Amino acid sequence: MINRHIQTPIMHRVVEKDGLVFIAGTTADDVSVGMRGQTEQILAKFDRFLAEAGTDKSRVLSVTIFITEFDQKPEMDLAWKAWLTPETFPARATVGVSNLGNGTLIEMIATAAK
Repeated sequence: MINRHIQTPIMHRVVEKDGLVFIAGTTADDVSVGMRGQTEQILAKFDRFLAEAGTDKSRVLSVTIFITEFDQKPEMDLAWKAWLTPETFPARATVGVSNLGNGTLIEMIATAAK
């Protein structure tokens, strides 16, 4: 199957191949809202990207999360748990990083089934 790039504001943000949807590194637009707010913005973008690709959050297989402030991870977890139910939690890795630039506290990448 040929790669199909989903039209999003940033080219190649979402790629579909062989029944999988790959979402590239995604950050919040408003970095003034703290960890929970930034997480909620990213998850809202994921909802849009997944819908454009013909799937939804219940089909997410894995997510890698990069955060700059590991002590704020509980705030990220609150948004995460509000977005998904325990029955649909995908595989997830959270990685602490020193800097994501410009006030960004969190960045996520995801893979979902079609």
